[in-house]
Amino acid sequence: MQDTYIFQEIPTRRPNTPLLDRIEAPAQLREVAPGALPQLARELRSFLLWSVGQSGGHFGAGLGVVELTLALHYVFQTPEDRLVWDVGHQAYPHKILTGRRDALSRIRRKQGLAGFPKRSESPYDTFGVGHSSTSISAALGMAIAARRQGSTRRSIAVIGDGAMTAGMAFEALSHAGHVHADMLVILNDNDMSISQNVGGLSTYLAKLLASRTYHQVRDGSKKVLSSAPHLRELARRTEEHFKGMLAPSTLFEELGFNYIGPVDGHDLPLLVETLENIRELKGPQFLHVVTKKGKGFAAAEADPIGFHAINKIEPEPLVKPLPMTDEPKRLKYCNIFGQWLCDMAARDERVLGITPAMREGSDLIAFSQSYPDRYFDVAIAEQHAVTLAAGMACEGAKPVVAIYSTFLQRAYDQLIHDVAIQNLDVLFAVDRAGLVGEDGPTHAGAFDLSFLRCIPNMVVMAPSDENETRQMLYTGWLYQGPAAVRYPRGTGPGVEIEATMTALPLGKGRIIRERQETKEQRVAILAFGTVLTACRQAADTLDATLADMRFVKPLDQELIKRLANDHDLLVTVEENVIAGGAGSAVAEFINQAGLDTRIFHLGLPDRFVDHGKHGELLAECGLEPDAIEQAIRQRLRPEARHQVLPLAR
Repeated sequence: MQDTYIFQEIPTRRPNTPLLDRIEAPAQLREVAPGALPQLARELRSFLLWSVGQSGGHFGAGLGVVELTLALHYVFQTPEDRLVWDVGHQAYPHKILTGRRDALSRIRRKQGLAGFPKRSESPYDTFGVGHSSTSISAALGMAIAARRQGSTRRSIAVIGDGAMTAGMAFEALSHAGHVHADMLVILNDNDMSISQNVGGLSTYLAKLLASRTYHQVRDGSKKVLSSAPHLRELARRTEEHFKGMLAPSTLFEELGFNYIGPVDGHDLPLLVETLENIRELKGPQFLHVVTKKGKGFAAAEADPIGFHAINKIEPEPLVKPLPMTDEPKRLKYCNIFGQWLCDMAARDERVLGITPAMREGSDLIAFSQSYPDRYFDVAIAEQHAVTLAAGMACEGAKPVVAIYSTFLQRAYDQLIHDVAIQNLDVLFAVDRAGLVGEDGPTHAGAFDLSFLRCIPNMVVMAPSDENETRQMLYTGWLYQGPAAVRYPRGTGPGVEIEATMTALPLGKGRIIRERQETKEQRVAILAFGTVLTACRQAADTLDATLADMRFVKPLDQELIKRLANDHDLLVTVEENVIAGGAGSAVAEFINQAGLDTRIFHLGLPDRFVDHGKHGELLAECGLEPDAIEQAIRQRLRPEARHQVLPLAR
């Protein structure tokens, strides 16, 4: 690959970028002389390093597509030509070139730029993303719409960072070939896909396959052979076999695409020349571009997984604080799961671990190393992960699916049809439940309590702390049927984790504190999950009874009856949408039981909560201690008894 300047450190001062500073939109980029583009790439890469160091965020993927991003906006008439980025991790350079350069230092912060393409943010963000493998389907839809409108605008999908491992991408490829859409799919192959080494022959072949001369000869030959079908078929097969000897695969040709590549994704002149040739071609085109994740920053090139994202780089303090030796480092909830899975695997060889490409995020590293024959990373294929687990359970295995809440949504049909209807013994470790902070609504686990509790045969648990998480995982593992334990991102309140595993009574909550009998207005707070910490403070201030409900399904009906009979107001609190959530389950039971008790729900509102720090978002949604207390006090006012008050902020 073409050499680029390698940075050894992330700049702490804004770099000098005279060329980049002149570009506020791609139209100005297209005025830059071709010979100046490599210098512009260096400036863009150095600015990207500095800005992400200021803000934190996704890191390696953006560095790898600097040249590709420049070439795309240079050749195509964006935003008239529709450029669709997959996943969105790789879109930071795109944001810099499309008028958002000076705002990038506040990316992923509250009221700052989103960490992914977002239609409401810029006309250049043609499709909102966050999940993987949607770009080809979206770009195909745009291409079909353009054809119907008689427009010549082009649709370009840039897919990479492992997103080609999902079945949806191949479904879209198959359909695009079937309708012969005028679109370009670019595979950004950053060592997570199908590439062979880039060499002189493959580069020459890529130029040839993208050239007008080749396509004129190809189309002319089809006309000449139109009267001799047997010779035309022979020519087609000969062409495919010839390309198969030189190109990595004929798979895309079989799907109806004209395959071009692989090309060096860091050779900017070559990219521009290739894209200019492709721009004039009709029908589905597939360009295979080989890039290096983290390109241009030595540490990220050496460790692309570790530098997938980075935290904000804080300046060195003038006086370094003394190290804290008294308080041990708190484990993240995913660490608790990872340790539990290793412990269970040591006890029972039936335990199998499954993840859809989230080994590091779900902390399956130790399990994958200790039990490689029992670890299954199915890539970005959530639907397959769930049905794979169902098949394993049919044969007496004990599969555990480690999956983010937002990704489990993509396998909902499989969860119902392949697991729940058959009542199969599959445990779901549902990570990133609730709000996730800077990644925003595409990654928030806001709906899992609602969509899980309505499924027959499911057991749904919401631990309130670290030890509860370990014990609930064990409880779910012992349960003979589908069970889910949902836990959030980050660390817990610091509760000591018991090494011994003890099964919790199924469907039973626990009382954390009892109210004083002298209180006139009797309030009971029913907490589901890690909101218990905030509820405890509110309960102490209000002198309310506090229950850790533990189970969303089955509910502790006896506990709810007791609290309803002894209190004037029940308040349910959850970090899930109120609509159909745990509080709704309590209200449904109270109604069915004919209990005459007022009930009030606190949770996530009926809207998508934007990105920001987790604490900021909890405050915005009224789920921090003071807000919970104030909401309950407002509900207790005499005039509120017959008013319809807002469910949440």
